[in-house]
Amino acid sequence: MGKTTDTIATETPLVMAEKACQALMQAFRPEELPPAKAFHYHQGVFLYGMYRVYQETGKKEYFDYIKAYYDCLIDEYGNLCFARDELDSTMAGILLFPLYEETNDQRYMIAAKRLRSALDTLNRTSENGFWHKEKYPYQMWLDGLFMGGPFMVLYSQHFHEEELIQTVLLQEKLMRKNMTDEKTGLLYHAWDERRVQPWANAETGCSPEFWGRALGWYGTALIDLLELLGDRKRGQEELIQALQSFIPAIVNFQDDKTGLWYQIVDKGSLEDNWLESSSSALFLYFISKAIGHGYVDDSYRAVADKIYKGLIEHMVEEKDSTLTLSGICIGTSAGVYDYYVDRPTSENDLHGMGAFILGSMAYYDLIKA
Repeated sequence: MGKTTDTIATETPLVMAEKACQALMQAFRPEELPPAKAFHYHQGVFLYGMYRVYQETGKKEYFDYIKAYYDCLIDEYGNLCFARDELDSTMAGILLFPLYEETNDQRYMIAAKRLRSALDTLNRTSENGFWHKEKYPYQMWLDGLFMGGPFMVLYSQHFHEEELIQTVLLQEKLMRKNMTDEKTGLLYHAWDERRVQPWANAETGCSPEFWGRALGWYGTALIDLLELLGDRKRGQEELIQALQSFIPAIVNFQDDKTGLWYQIVDKGSLEDNWLESSSSALFLYFISKAIGHGYVDDSYRAVADKIYKGLIEHMVEEKDSTLTLSGICIGTSAGVYDYYVDRPTSENDLHGMGAFILGSMAYYDLIKA
């Protein structure tokens, strides 16, 4: 499997990111990306990774593929059908802004307004935190910060809606307040304000486990929000502190042998737990970016090196023009330990491929600097 050399050529992560893009481009026409003809974060995270590759390479085939996906879902009037009761739908909206900037096609901004309007109808907790979905009442999930946060900040920048930024910062603050485990520094996957879910702790309302990909979404959201907000002081200083506390907590549970993380990150010693690729790739993403921005020191480069090497050695089967990524947990709700470890894994699932491309590109930026 993959490369096993100790030294990684500077261009290798970019090559791998392109191979991941090519694998899905060869497997699916844009409108067929699963779930087909749906506007959702599955496609959003993969195409977000592809957009990073396009930015680096300038290869038009990537931009054209991204554009074709959005054009099959947005009509000539800017209408867009999406699930209006969940944060997951807004994640794919982040690429509407670069599409508009490159094409000047107003449809993309009309579609962005449609997504934005749905945020006003989402139900909220007593503290004004977004319910993750209508079918998950009074629940906040870590995933939600990435699903909604970057889109809201981008929208605020394009449409001068400053209060959206404070809404995003509030969501993060509520997650940190209600979902952080003081002992490990990790955040639980979900929190039920009403404490009625079977998985909810009677005192805290938290789900009982630290699920890898949810932690990955949270860290990815932190670094992306910091990049988007830039130097203007809007209260995001707390995000820096959160990231600086969160990264050592995550690294504490990195598997020494493989450089990867387990599905339930703090229980790698349990026999039925297993190494998971999408979470490990997301950790590579935000750790690499945090090093590049100076939020953590250069000692973490060894961690990033080990993650990338572990992904290539243990999860990637490289082919001539494509690759196969394994060990990807399929879409997952909140639950108890057995629920998570019993989840099936898949190959080249968009969750994992998007995460792998993002992680590879962030690592590429780090090692070429």
